[in-house]
Amino acid sequence: MPVNHQNAQTRQRLLEAAGEVFAQHGYHKATVREICRRARANVAAVNYHFHDKQGLYAAVLKDALRCAAPEHRLAPGPITARNAEAALRAIIADRLRMIFDEGRPAWWGKLVSREMIEPTAALDALVKDDFQPRFDQMRSCVRALLGPGAGEKQVRLCVLSIVSQWAFYHHARPVITRLYPALKFGPKDLDELARHIAAFSLAALKQLRTSSTVTPGNRHEPRQ
Repeated sequence: MPVNHQNAQTRQRLLEAAGEVFAQHGYHKATVREICRRARANVAAVNYHFHDKQGLYAAVLKDALRCAAPEHRLAPGPITARNAEAALRAIIADRLRMIFDEGRPAWWGKLVSREMIEPTAALDALVKDDFQPRFDQMRSCVRALLGPGAGEKQVRLCVLSIVSQWAFYHHARPVITRLYPALKFGPKDLDELARHIAAFSLAALKQLRTSSTVTPGNRHEPRQ
């Protein structure tokens, strides 16, 4: 087997083992020695492929995003008042599928959760490459649905309120499944949950659009 194929296989084993170890122990407590033991690789292989532990961690996050990207693309085209509702429904359904995707390594969701709770230098790239584009698209949807009188603060609050719904199901899943054992978060459950979050959110946005909470005086507030 050519050396370059061996190198590629070693690199992939390191990424997979590192994902498991980082998710289990967190970045700071994870050790290169443990990662290499699981990957059946020499400790020097980390330096060869990733320079150091931090480089390996950043590569794990980037590789996980790359693998998920083909199935979880951003909605095409600009968001307008005519397509904002459909786009928001699609975003919510996509986020739920991505969070509970059983086809991905089990450590992925836990690793991202750890990164948000115990951030490292890699969080900036994660936000820039994945979170920010999706938040920008959600912001466009919410702004279109609230109407021209909505200010940036109101848009931000609404976006984060929508995100908090699927984030809750993700972080509280161990509690939820104990409270409601029948809820397995399978495809049917996720479709139903996506429809509920969308309906709940759209109803709130509609109410805010027609209430005094959204006022023209907010429209020039600096972006937050």
